[in-house]
Amino acid sequence: DCVEKALIERGHARTAKAYIVYRYEHALKRKGRQSLTYSEENIPYRKLWEALSWALDQGCASLAGIAELVRSGGYPGLVAACDAFYESELDAAAARVLERRDEVRVLIVAGPSSSGKTTTTLKVRERLAAAGVRTVPLTVDNYFFDLDVHPKIGEDDYDFETPQALDLALINAHLQALLDGRSVQVPHYNFRTGRREGTEGALRLAKDEVLLIDSLHGLFPEMTAGIGEERKFRLYIETLSQVRDREGRYLRWADVRMLRRMVRDMQFRSYSPRQTVRHWHLVRRSELRYIVPELQRAHAIVNSFLAYELPVMRARVGPELDAVAREFERDPEREDALERTRRVIRAFEELPVEVDEAAVPPTSLLREFIGGSGYSYH
Repeated sequence: DCVEKALIERGHARTAKAYIVYRYEHALKRKGRQSLTYSEENIPYRKLWEALSWALDQGCASLAGIAELVRSGGYPGLVAACDAFYESELDAAAARVLERRDEVRVLIVAGPSSSGKTTTTLKVRERLAAAGVRTVPLTVDNYFFDLDVHPKIGEDDYDFETPQALDLALINAHLQALLDGRSVQVPHYNFRTGRREGTEGALRLAKDEVLLIDSLHGLFPEMTAGIGEERKFRLYIETLSQVRDREGRYLRWADVRMLRRMVRDMQFRSYSPRQTVRHWHLVRRSELRYIVPELQRAHAIVNSFLAYELPVMRARVGPELDAVAREFERDPEREDALERTRRVIRAFEELPVEVDEAAVPPTSLLREFIGGSGYSYH
């Protein structure tokens, strides 16, 4: 196709071959599993081509290339280049929103776990404000059901990954009221008690304001079922990495996000990498059921992958993973977690053990996960 032809013309015949294999593997996955994986309709091939072309130009289309940049002193330059690429993604997405500024009343920022929705939402909001568009954020997490009626996994584990964990009827009622110019009392969800307790206060939307929703399940149709399509703009975020290992295998997007969540869980939630990876199959199950199949509904896609994050993840969680893998080897019920852990360990073997995190600026999306951000996430 046009991607393979362009790669060959630019002297990247080997990468073109790998890309053909990549497409073939996805075609095999589609057989019998169209509703539970990426399909021909929702794989963002154009975005992948842009990411791959850029990575080849920067010398970071492989783990070996990233490692060489770190060892040769090119890490700060890689950080600057990756951030500039991500910021250009945001510029393009904001421009798409502004093209419809006269009709859009609800801007939805959606994407799977640890894709960088929070930072992306803040940065898009900055761009819209600079263009004179005022936004009003609505925190959908406050609409979780109380735990006594919350979806469960087994006898004593609650599923916060499914859209059915949210009071979709109340969300729709509040959205309609806000768009009608009426005030609503946004509930306050206390995650310690697992109950809605009181309210966040009154919220009202002026006629010239846009409601801004940052949600894992923002593309899920039932979340905004009562709002006309012309009034909504859906922005989707994913870590569309195009990085290969020494065997020519592409790094999995979900593995990148799992590493981000591991680091964030360690940094802010006192969860160990072991706990994060044990839970990850539930995260993926929800993504494949409720998020991936809706990708074609997005009006714009932002690639939030940063090649420079991989050495940071290696330094932060790499030392923990060998022990995690050994534990899972003894537990037949942790086959999925073991496979994911081993896959990450293999990737880390190609990366340096240490990296200078001081090169990562406070404006970086990565700071959402490792700390030290210039943004407030509360």
